[in-house]
Amino acid sequence: MNIHLIAVGEKMPRWVSEGYQEYAKRLPNECALKLIEIAPGKRGKNADIARAMRDEGERMLAAIPKNAWVVALEVEGKAWSTEALAEQLDGWMNQGSDIALLVGGPEGLAPEAKALAKQQWSLSPLTLPHPLVRVLLSEQIYRAWSVLRNHPYHRA
Repeated sequence: MNIHLIAVGEKMPRWVSEGYQEYAKRLPNECALKLIEIAPGKRGKNADIARAMRDEGERMLAAIPKNAWVVALEVEGKAWSTEALAEQLDGWMNQGSDIALLVGGPEGLAPEAKALAKQQWSLSPLTLPHPLVRVLLSEQIYRAWSVLRNHPYHRA
């Protein structure tokens, strides 16, 4: 199974790329984590935000692998403990299809992308910087895998 982290934003700072890669490379092929960066829509003075989100949504939908189980990262989604995330990961791995984790731009996910999601997951009620979300997601997925495999990384 592959987990596709489909996130709006490109050209992240080095610390983001290094942090993300540190955990992604630790994951085995049974749940490989792959990043797909989506070019952000045009923003700035007098920008058409609705059009920017629509453009991001179109690119995001095109990047979702066929038959993937889609999970939207949304502040109003369900918050999972580490153990609950491990249960989710176990279920995802057992269902046999790839997973697509969708992370929107500054205004969130396009409505079309959000509507496609079978689940909504909230990392926190806090507003998190989008670059940090990539690092946090990769670490939490690695931690959930370590719980499932009784790996010493997770010590509750």
